Amino acid sequence: MLYPIIFQPVFKDRIWGGRELERLYAKPIPAGQIGESWEISDRPGDASVIANGSLAGKNLRWLMENHAAEILGDAKPAADGRFPLLCKILDAREKLSLQVHPPASKAAELKGEPKTEMWYIADAAPDASLYVGLKNGVTRAEFERKISDGSVADCFHRIPVKAGDTMFLPSGRVHAIGDGLVIFEIQQNSDTTYRVFDWNRVGLDGQPRELHITQSLASIDFNDFEPKLVATSFVTDGNVQKRALVNDPLFNVEAWQLVFGAAGLLKSKKLQIVAVTAGQVEIKSGTTTVNLSAGQFCLIPSSLDRTEVLATSTAALLLVEAN
Repeated sequence: MLYPIIFQPVFKDRIWGGRELERLYAKPIPAGQIGESWEISDRPGDASVIANGSLAGKNLRWLMENHAAEILGDAKPAADGRFPLLCKILDAREKLSLQVHPPASKAAELKGEPKTEMWYIADAAPDASLYVGLKNGVTRAEFERKISDGSVADCFHRIPVKAGDTMFLPSGRVHAIGDGLVIFEIQQNSDTTYRVFDWNRVGLDGQPRELHITQSLASIDFNDFEPKLVATSFVTDGNVQKRALVNDPLFNVEAWQLVFGAAGLLKSKKLQIVAVTAGQVEIKSGTTTVNLSAGQFCLIPSSLDRTEVLATSTAALLLVEAN
């Protein structure tokens, strides 16, 4: 019998990372510039290890090999029968590279994996921004010319952001995260990224990081001009405030806000993930209770009949449904 599952994070040192995950969420990060905390991962070599209950010590790869039907329900697995999503928290102290992920129509040809994703801004410096899509009127010819002269960043649409903002990024949408941001990222289970420009910096090894100009030009949607942040509002559902953020064939995401003592019931027979962005909650299912604090994720297998989220303080979370 499965139950709500939490995992040990997998931390990634990045040239643009920092120590904010330790400050904001008390995560036990190792020394270095920690830019990513992979919270739920079924990537080769980086399968998340279960941290609670009778299955503690086993990993998500084992779960998918032995309990895929109970985990997934009607959700579709990723390639090779892997878990369909990859969930991360990112800490960007410096800008990330200007980059793109291949669309499904081009990924196989480019020997990569498509990656549609969403960003939820959990913490932002006063002047923080995202670079997403192209400025109105930028042509492919102009884009290529500016790659050659080192000014391609001028082609990107810059969007000021604050905590609570959300951006949806379908495969093919060119983008970069600006400095001073902590972001909850929900994405397809993919790790293919093509860099267009890396701000003329060197990597952790002291050498310039590889660019992927040919693959990037084949992947970028050159008709994607100045996309907007998600513009939905919160609505009341019982004693929970809910805001729809993403409705996509791959996954749906809602933001929930709960006052102390408020409770919300999750859908039955649906693969879901609860990601706490602020405060503390309890996840109750059958005889299992899991306590979550800000910065923690919990996998809700589709086989669970009745799962409730109870706020043990004023709390906010993302509720993710895999499709």
